[in-house]
Amino acid sequence: PAWLRRLCGQLLSERLMRPSGVQAVVRGIMEGTGAGGAGAEAAAVDWRKCDAVAKILASCPQQCLSLEDYYRLVCPQILDLLHIQDKLTARQFQRVATTTLLTMAKEHPQLAEKHLLQPLLAPLLRCLET
Repeated sequence: PAWLRRLCGQLLSERLMRPSGVQAVVRGIMEGTGAGGAGAEAAAVDWRKCDAVAKILASCPQQCLSLEDYYRLVCPQILDLLHIQDKLTARQFQRVATTTLLTMAKEHPQLAEKHLLQPLLAPLLRCLET
């Protein structure tokens, strides 16, 4: 039913914009495929699941005041997905993060540069300055 879909979308959006919300949502969705468990290696091959999660993360929810606010809140959390320590889980999370980054860069290049690419490349740029 439409009301359930709207409610689920609203709850998902609220969770994404909370601290550590992106990781919680990604973990919750990917757990069904074995993230962090014995089946994570096989699940890491499932690009379709990673693409679906990335599409969710790259889409600004209706409840958000502005696209800029959404990127400001969510992008640092997307970059945090690149630093997961568990090898099997990290593989999936890195795929989700890179696919999300690519999607955001295609859809909103200026915002992606400001909130994803600049922070990601900042250590390299500092090395060039010295």
